[in-house]
Amino acid sequence: MLEDKFDEFAKFLNEEKGKRKFRQSVELAVNFKGIDFSKQDNRLNMEIVLPYSKGKVSKAAVFATDRNLVSKAKELGVEVIDGSQIDSIANDKAKLNSLLNYELLAQPSLMPEIAKKLGQFLGPRNKMPKPIFNADELQKFVSNIAKRISIKSKGRFLPTVHCVVGSEEMKPEEIFENIKEVINNISRKVSANHLRSVYVKLSMSKPLRLL
Repeated sequence: MLEDKFDEFAKFLNEEKGKRKFRQSVELAVNFKGIDFSKQDNRLNMEIVLPYSKGKVSKAAVFATDRNLVSKAKELGVEVIDGSQIDSIANDKAKLNSLLNYELLAQPSLMPEIAKKLGQFLGPRNKMPKPIFNADELQKFVSNIAKRISIKSKGRFLPTVHCVVGSEEMKPEEIFENIKEVINNISRKVSANHLRSVYVKLSMSKPLRLL
């Protein structure tokens, strides 16, 4: 769908990168038309594993009490949050905010309590934990964490989604493949006819329209 835009994108990236004192992310904005996201069936709530890294290495944390899962998490360098701590976290603003720094996982038996105690805080921020059933799933998640993004629509009057698809030091070809993967996944859900426009930008740059 966007193949004819690669040269324009590559030129844009080369012109805009390196202008800040920090490493800028490459961000995608997709705007929709003719679709009511207030209807449950139309909403986007998907995880996408990109072909290449999104350029930002996320940290993972898992709510767990299962000994095998805890052991594997520690082996993989994943932060372990004991299930007995859920109640205290819910009453501590600093601890709640610290959860936003992680990609969150949880063993399924703890999900009801997490939803009850932490859902009001994590849900609106699109940070509810992903259920993880065993050590193999945990290892697979961690191996893909730098490539994993979430896409979630936020209601009828916000017909747009945003996500990070790379960082400025990556090759243009890699970022563009990530962009196409996002658009292809979204199009399978809502149909390309509902795409109003697609923009890409660096953290502090002007946007470039791709569609």
